Amino acid sequence: MYRRKKDLLRFVRSGQPMTVRQQVYLAAQLSIPSIFAQISSVIMQYIDASMVGSLGANASASIGLVSTTTWLFMGLCTSVAAGFAVQVAHLLGAKDDKGARVVLRQALVLSLLFGFLLAATGCGISGYLPRWLGGDEAIRHDATGYFMIYALSLPALQLNMLAGSMLRCSGNVYVPSILNMLMCVMDVIFNLFLIFPSRMHEIAGFSFYLPGAGLGVEGAALGTALALLVTALLMLYFLCFRSPELGLRHRREKLFFTGDCLRRAFRIGLPMGCERIIMCGAQIMSTVIVAPLGIYAIAANAFAITAESLCYMPGYGIADAATTLVGQSLGAKRHDLARSFARITVVMGMAVMTVMGAIMYLAAPLMIGVMTPVPEVVSLGVSILRIEAFAVPMFAAAIVAYGVFIGAGDTLVPATMNFVSIWAVRLTLAALLAPSMGLHGVWIAMCIELCFRGAIFLVRLLRGKWLGAATPAC
Repeated sequence: MYRRKKDLLRFVRSGQPMTVRQQVYLAAQLSIPSIFAQISSVIMQYIDASMVGSLGANASASIGLVSTTTWLFMGLCTSVAAGFAVQVAHLLGAKDDKGARVVLRQALVLSLLFGFLLAATGCGISGYLPRWLGGDEAIRHDATGYFMIYALSLPALQLNMLAGSMLRCSGNVYVPSILNMLMCVMDVIFNLFLIFPSRMHEIAGFSFYLPGAGLGVEGAALGTALALLVTALLMLYFLCFRSPELGLRHRREKLFFTGDCLRRAFRIGLPMGCERIIMCGAQIMSTVIVAPLGIYAIAANAFAITAESLCYMPGYGIADAATTLVGQSLGAKRHDLARSFARITVVMGMAVMTVMGAIMYLAAPLMIGVMTPVPEVVSLGVSILRIEAFAVPMFAAAIVAYGVFIGAGDTLVPATMNFVSIWAVRLTLAALLAPSMGLHGVWIAMCIELCFRGAIFLVRLLRGKWLGAATPAC
């Protein structure tokens, strides 16, 4: 199966014609492992949320309060990784493996430095962030501790994202998927010992002693950080020592920085970074709108966001595949093939996520109930999650189309579209509806905005102007 996928990728790079069936098959082969990788990252959030949720509403709310800020930092890491990974996809499509490794070396050094910069920034603001977000005094201490530990893990997060993106752009989607699923297993194990105190357990009539650190919310952050660190090291090993195209072992190639590479990374990554800041800034504003609604609303909002993320992950997995396929097609100067892959992946994403939306609507009580035993939080979380289910198909169009645009190096216009959509539509409606409808008004605004965003992204995709934004090989 893997050989078949590699053969089809060589078709893309060599200019050989491909049938629609072959294109769909290749898109599916790249998408499925990426989907599992994306789902595994959300499952890890589920693990943290469900384990911490057993500690009570305050513990859950403390994580929910800073969750949007953690996504902001994660988004910045993603932007840096994409700025270099898109160039690598174009170079591999042009069969310039050496040039791709030149970009990789620069990316590793600069990404690590950026990760440490983010970590320093996160640690610096951790003590003030809960107060800035309007969090209740009862949850500020745990929120600060959680975010501090998260900030310290950012260099590992940056390297993990970079290595995973590079492997996927080379067509190796299985290693990142397997390692991310392994990270979930490690997260469970670490959390089990770090969150809860030492205690006796009984399974099938057998009693046993389980030691624990009893760190609570901070234990959840530490468990995730340790799992992330191990995964990042393994990801770097496979990238630098095992990758046929990008492996650096035994290659007598020196590290040097090129202005063209850095400028292209900046041109691709800066709009994405600004877009992430804008999007997460909007989410933070949404949190500010939600915070006065009470602890139950904060917790329900955080749990519902985690739950809906699980349904969105197939779209992000297909978007990863779209980035690789479009990037390599344009690197090989095959514009028609890039356009075909774009349409195939968008249709695939909308179909898969329509099914996920239906599942989310029906399984909402289970999805929220797994994370918290508090009846008030469960009831509120289920009702808002079902509102969001109606926006899933159109949001899928926006997610996958954005992956297409990234593959083409077209990030400025889509970032602007996201800015207009979320600030002019979502936040305006949320501010108008929240006073009278509470948390339900915030999520109705979100539903309307996601449908609007999907529509404008589809229009841009079909017009095809993004094809002219391809980044030339370094």
